[in-house]
Amino acid sequence: MTPQNPLWPRRNLLFRLLPAALLALSSLPIHAEDDEFAKNLVAKADEVRFPREGFQVDIIVDSTSPGEDPDQHKYRILSKGNENTIVQTLEPASDRGQAMLMRGRDLWVYLPNVSQPVRLSLAQRLTGQVANGDLARANFAGDYDPKLLRTDTLDGDKVHVLELRANDRSVTYSKVLYWVRASNNYPVRAEFYSASDRLMKTCRFEKYQTLGGRARPTQLIMEDALRKGDMSVLHYSHMALKDLPDRIFTKQYMDKLNRVD
Repeated sequence: MTPQNPLWPRRNLLFRLLPAALLALSSLPIHAEDDEFAKNLVAKADEVRFPREGFQVDIIVDSTSPGEDPDQHKYRILSKGNENTIVQTLEPASDRGQAMLMRGRDLWVYLPNVSQPVRLSLAQRLTGQVANGDLARANFAGDYDPKLLRTDTLDGDKVHVLELRANDRSVTYSKVLYWVRASNNYPVRAEFYSASDRLMKTCRFEKYQTLGGRARPTQLIMEDALRKGDMSVLHYSHMALKDLPDRIFTKQYMDKLNRVD
């Protein structure tokens, strides 16, 4: 009888465990530790939502809440490079003439018949489920440090799931979970969290259509995670690329701009 090699039980165990280990490794996201991949993905998704160049777009916000009358606001956005933005209120008529100016992460509101602008927070609610920063600053790539959590399937599509952590206290949300379609970098879904890591609201990016020269989401559905039934639907239209001079993104120019229809 041939003596049994004392190493054989260990080798046998190794051969049995190897397939399971390989299977586990194959299920991990390829770019799970690749910070550069996550940063590039968020930047590409930002470009899907809005152009890098100067542009103008109209937004209608329809807000509903159980037991209350529906509310509608209309805004016009002028933006340049995700750092300079003007948000003009067009409707309702009672609010016409109000405008917000964002430079970097500094935000002011200009009110008719009020000589001095009022400083605002990006996180402050504008209307319904929409915060000031949702319209004035849509720069996830600049405001958050992203980490790729996993690759998943959502509604039959392969998506990358990212965690975005705020890199400054002044940004709109402390944390965002972000679903981005793998095939074309389209944003699909987002969850917004408070500083205490509490889910505040969710967002769905829908109705991709040609807007400003490429396919973009023309409808965003924001739902309150704490008050069931509270919802705002944002409709984007009439986007046009524009050569916007720096002088319009100044406090001195705001009064003149507000008088232009």
